[in-house]
Amino acid sequence: MTDTATATPTPTRWKPPSMIERPAVRYALWAVAAAYLVWSMGALEVDWGRVAQGFPRAGNMVARMFPPDFSRWDLLVRGVVESVEMAFAASFIGMVLAVPLGLCAAGNIMPRPVYLVARTLIVLSRTFHEVILAILFVKIVGFGPLAGLLTLVVASVSFISKMIAEDIENMNMGQVEAVRATGASFAKVLVYAIQPQVLPRYLGVCIYRLDANIRHSTVVGIVGAGGIGMTLSATFKRYDYDFSMAILLTIIGLVFIGEFFSNWVRGKLR
Repeated sequence: MTDTATATPTPTRWKPPSMIERPAVRYALWAVAAAYLVWSMGALEVDWGRVAQGFPRAGNMVARMFPPDFSRWDLLVRGVVESVEMAFAASFIGMVLAVPLGLCAAGNIMPRPVYLVARTLIVLSRTFHEVILAILFVKIVGFGPLAGLLTLVVASVSFISKMIAEDIENMNMGQVEAVRATGASFAKVLVYAIQPQVLPRYLGVCIYRLDANIRHSTVVGIVGAGGIGMTLSATFKRYDYDFSMAILLTIIGLVFIGEFFSNWVRGKLR
C-alpha cells in the first residue's frame, strides 16, 4: 500500500514542453546568443558622440516643423493626386496580370514545367523591396510617376499571384473533379469549379493590395519615382521642414482614408 505522506504530489498546472529538454544545452545556446548580440553591437561601431549630438539637431528639426505650412497647397494636392493615381492604376493592372500568373503557379492544376516557371517568376519579383525596384525603374525610364507605376505593378502582381496560387492549391478538389467528370473543358473548370472558391479571397487580397499601394506610393517617390514622396524628399533637402510636416500630415490622412475605404469594401464583400 502506497504511503500517502511520501507520494509525489500531482502537478496542478500544465507546462508546455520545452523545445530543448536538456537545461545545459538550453543555457549554452542562450549564452551563445547573448555573446553574439554583444559582438554584433560592437561590430556596428556606433559613434555615441554623434548620437548625443544628434538629439539637439532632432529637437531643432521638430521645432522648425511647427506650425505646418499648407500655403503651397497646389504642390500638395498635385503630389497626392499623383500618388493616388499610381496606386489605383497599379492595383488594377496587377489584378489583371496576376490572374494568369497565379493560375500557372498552382501545382495542383498545372503541369510541373509551367508551375516551376511561374513560381520562379513570383519568387524573383518578390525578392526585391519596392524601394529597390523603384531605383531600378528610375534608372530605366527616368524620374517621374511612370517609374513608380511600374514598381507598384510588379509588387502587386507578385503579391496577388502568390495569394491566388496558394488559394487554388488549398481549395477543395472534389468540386474540380466533379466538374471534370462531366467532360468540361479547362476553361469551364476554371469558371464553375475554381472561380467560385477563389473569387472572394481574390477580391479581398486585391483590396488589401490597393491599401498597400496607397502607402507605398508615398514611399517610392523618395527615390524619384513620382508621387507625394518626391515632393517630401525635395523639402527635406531644402530644409523646408514646416512644409515637410504639412506633407507628412497629408500622408497620414491619405493612409487613414485608404484604410477606412479598404475596411468598408471588405465589409461589403463578406
